Amino acid sequence: MNMTPTEQEMVHAFIDAEGMNVVKKGVFTKWAEANGYNSVDAHRLLNTKCERIGRGIYSLVSAPEVPADLKIDQSKPAAIVPIPVEAPAEPAVMNLIATNMEKQNLIPASFDGYVPWGHFNTLQKIAKSDMFYPTFITGLSGNGKTLMVEELHAKLKKELIRVNITIETDEDDLLGGFRLVNGETKFVRGPVIEAMERGATLLLDEIDLGSNKLMCLQPVLEGKGVFLKKVNTWITPAKGFNVIATANTKGKGSDDGRFIGTNILNEAFLERFAITLEQPYPTQSVEKKILLKSMKKYGHMADGDLEFVENLTMWADVIRRTFFDGGVDELISTRRLDHIVKAYSIFDDKMKAIEMCVNRFDEDTRESFMDLYTKIDGGEDLLGENTEESATSENIDEMLDNITALARPSN
Repeated sequence: MNMTPTEQEMVHAFIDAEGMNVVKKGVFTKWAEANGYNSVDAHRLLNTKCERIGRGIYSLVSAPEVPADLKIDQSKPAAIVPIPVEAPAEPAVMNLIATNMEKQNLIPASFDGYVPWGHFNTLQKIAKSDMFYPTFITGLSGNGKTLMVEELHAKLKKELIRVNITIETDEDDLLGGFRLVNGETKFVRGPVIEAMERGATLLLDEIDLGSNKLMCLQPVLEGKGVFLKKVNTWITPAKGFNVIATANTKGKGSDDGRFIGTNILNEAFLERFAITLEQPYPTQSVEKKILLKSMKKYGHMADGDLEFVENLTMWADVIRRTFFDGGVDELISTRRLDHIVKAYSIFDDKMKAIEMCVNRFDEDTRESFMDLYTKIDGGEDLLGENTEESATSENIDEMLDNITALARPSN
């Protein structure tokens, strides 16, 4: 089959331009299309009028009617059109860890009206030392454990990351895990890693509510760093990093059932906390300062409010003594006294404020607490503070017996 004039022209042009008479089909059709010829015609020319000398390789000089001057010396090896091959790209390094686009300020806001007391100075010395010194703070509810830690960091302008622990808290919550970020799966650092890298304090609040999943913090509590096995990355803590834990128990569970949900923590885990600070309720004098500042903060400082504060602190102190002696099952926390002062600033009614804030207790306890406050407000010296015998054990025992009697349900 003879070539058409167009096909002859195409072959002439290709050999003149490329200097080769052997070509791969794909290269020839692309060249034809790029130079104004029909790629279909080029494809048909190779298939029907050229000799196939290899897989996908054709000899143009074998086509009929190719002028002799275009035939290349067959004694020489025919040049094969090189196929452009892109150099292999360098293997991409995929960054699996998400970067924080916005760095937040993690210094706590100062609490208006805070009164430093208890272990405040002890914690302040630890924080100022910049040493890694894990600290466990235990005490009954509402006595200011967490607030003390937050206010300390506000004063020192040191970053604090607070994590509230629950039975569901696990390694993914603490160290981090994979999340969908802008359509990509990225490893997002958890609060523990964030605190380590920033040299901040990690506050594990209510740590005794956690499970054995907290054991992922073992290397963190040693202060050496932690290996993130999900992304094969070692994290070294920055200077100033520390861990503080708060709890209502000492990690041994709650025998009396007051703190439902608290668990017995692993002994090896607890042993990694260097010291344990026991936080009691504040003394009457300290509690008076706290409540007076609360009065001022809530904008209610009328005549007689000082006496109201004194009565409240005495009332709470008597109830606590009775509680620790086993006379009643409930007590009044510093937080509840603050609730009462706040309710008083809203409703301007002392008894209503107290009643609303003790309604959380059962009826017998509530009535006994209300009756006790009425006696204190009426001037009864239940603690015997105006007598010379106020410090005797007999007087205290008699006081406890009186309050215990108030707590018993009436027939």
